[in-house]
Amino acid sequence: MAQVFEFHFNPKTKEDIIFDSFCYEPENIYEKRVGSLYMLGILKNVLPQNVHFLEKLAKVIKEKYYRTTLIKPEKSLKNSLKEANEFLENIAKKGDVSWLGNLNFGVISIKNFELNFTRVGDLKFFLIRKGQVIDIDQKLKLEEIEPYPLKVFGNIVSGKLTENDILLALTKDTLETFQSQNLIKEIAQIIPFGEKKLKQILDNKHDILSKISGVCLLIFLSKDYTPPTAREVISPKPVKFSLKQVFIPVFNRLSYFRNLIKKPEIKIPKIPTVNELRSFSPFAMARVPKIPLPALPHISFRFKKNLILIFALAVFLALGFFVAQKEEKQRIENYQETLREIEAKVEEAESYLILKETKPEASQKANLLLKDSWNAISPLSKIAPTLPSELNSKISSLKETISINLYQLNKLEIIEEPKILFEFNRETFVPQKIVAAEDKLYFFNSYSENLFLRTGEGKEEVIQIDKKFNAATTIDKAAVFFSKPDQLTILENGKINLSPLETLSDFDYDLVSSYKSSLYFLDKKKGEIIKYPYRESFNWGSPQFWLAPQAKKAISPKSMAVDGSVWFLNKDNSLTRYYGGWPQETITAELFPTAKNFSQIVTIAALPYLYLLEPDQSRVIVLDKSGQIFKQFQSQKFDNLLDLAVSGDGKTIYLLNELKVFTLTLL
Repeated sequence: MAQVFEFHFNPKTKEDIIFDSFCYEPENIYEKRVGSLYMLGILKNVLPQNVHFLEKLAKVIKEKYYRTTLIKPEKSLKNSLKEANEFLENIAKKGDVSWLGNLNFGVISIKNFELNFTRVGDLKFFLIRKGQVIDIDQKLKLEEIEPYPLKVFGNIVSGKLTENDILLALTKDTLETFQSQNLIKEIAQIIPFGEKKLKQILDNKHDILSKISGVCLLIFLSKDYTPPTAREVISPKPVKFSLKQVFIPVFNRLSYFRNLIKKPEIKIPKIPTVNELRSFSPFAMARVPKIPLPALPHISFRFKKNLILIFALAVFLALGFFVAQKEEKQRIENYQETLREIEAKVEEAESYLILKETKPEASQKANLLLKDSWNAISPLSKIAPTLPSELNSKISSLKETISINLYQLNKLEIIEEPKILFEFNRETFVPQKIVAAEDKLYFFNSYSENLFLRTGEGKEEVIQIDKKFNAATTIDKAAVFFSKPDQLTILENGKINLSPLETLSDFDYDLVSSYKSSLYFLDKKKGEIIKYPYRESFNWGSPQFWLAPQAKKAISPKSMAVDGSVWFLNKDNSLTRYYGGWPQETITAELFPTAKNFSQIVTIAALPYLYLLEPDQSRVIVLDKSGQIFKQFQSQKFDNLLDLAVSGDGKTIYLLNELKVFTLTLL
């Protein structure tokens, strides 16, 4: 019932990234009861021991999915996800948490046009129906999986498909390119859908698609079953000089002339047999015509023809050579013209920089001009080694000038060797989150029990608590840890207090923050906030809905922080501030490098700053609360950032980078 297309873009471009797709069709009548299973995934910052991580995860899901076939596909998928979560939990318990925050994986099941799917990380699913593109993450109903300890995979999406529907699943880089090149809409316009037209659309964008790394999985639904199409890999075409490529038009023209010059046909009349002659009467014999012998062609004709062809080939080769030289010269002139335009922008930007002390708007104008220049010169720098040395040198020098100015304007500090506070022993404790309370640092992992404490004097210990913690915050000098469904664990001055919380049964406690000892919880799916007012002695009152009933809900933010206002980090990397239960403003910070994927926001009521973590670009950003850049830190050593915390005075930033804890001094 499905025709499947797997497109892999440059699987060997980046050594620290692996991606793959997996397609399983029912192999017997029992497996047909739960239908087809498709998966795709991408893993970043891959360690050597995890090169087969995606294959192992897919195998776990597939084996569980087809193990019990007397249940509905939806239930079978839920069981598979539970098995996958247990598999991931076991890996984490063994000390390998490198995949946390780096795994992006999607699972799709289809049976009789009934769709169920789930995803974790930066994957996107679209449904194309009758030329219309539908974001099914938003349009279809979210169903909650039954609770279990680990929830890397959490929700599934269910819906009904129809004949000729197209399901499109894309990894992040592939999605961005498909959207920027309008490829999703072009695919939607293939009516009726066909493999030839699809490949033609992608072939037209080969040069652009050959620069990305990722997966596109396309499933076309039809009543007539078609075996899955073979996987196609799209990689850059080798760029080198080739006489064959230069002179293809020449050879095509020669073929045309070769067809015109054909061998002369020698037609020999049929000679009568002896019996035929005998049957003739004498009079008939006398009338038998004589058979004329055809004239033979001159023996040197073939030699002359070959000589003409050789001469024509030489002429066309010479012509092609001069055409290629002319095109190369024009290409170099185009690059030189582009460089002149970039230089003019840089000079204009530098003239604004002279005025930045007296005219604040001058810095903004200079920043915009330099960003445009950077975007223009970046493609040239990639091909610079293939250009003449003088042009190559000019591109490198101009790019360096632009980058230095942009770093200064955007207050970006590149740190070669960040300060390491300490490093965990994998055998002792594997951290996932960090909490700073007074002069103490607490670490926990939501997949395992116990806490790890590091004091200001450097004392380290594992605190034995038989609980798993889902979220944490701080209240004055205390660290507060929340365990589902309703338990608070408070640590202060070496004492451990347990406090039950009056919870709401239909509220999912996803994110927690605090302000003036009150607790704020967010249900990401509903976008609702509930507040627990503080009483005394680590006891809190009944939950109160904080958002105004008519206020826009905060649906699926990445992170939350409270300082009197409630700040949300949105999926598009913008920041939305709520106050008094109502949204007040949305801020999009103008940064260089441009924001890709912020993961966390932290703020402190007494400080005027917002702290943002961006693992994708190994960066920490500090903004003032109007959205202006205060400071940026970037380092190649920040290669697997998991979490950040800030000291109470705001002077120190703590970064949890896999097993290492780095510190940054802000003031």
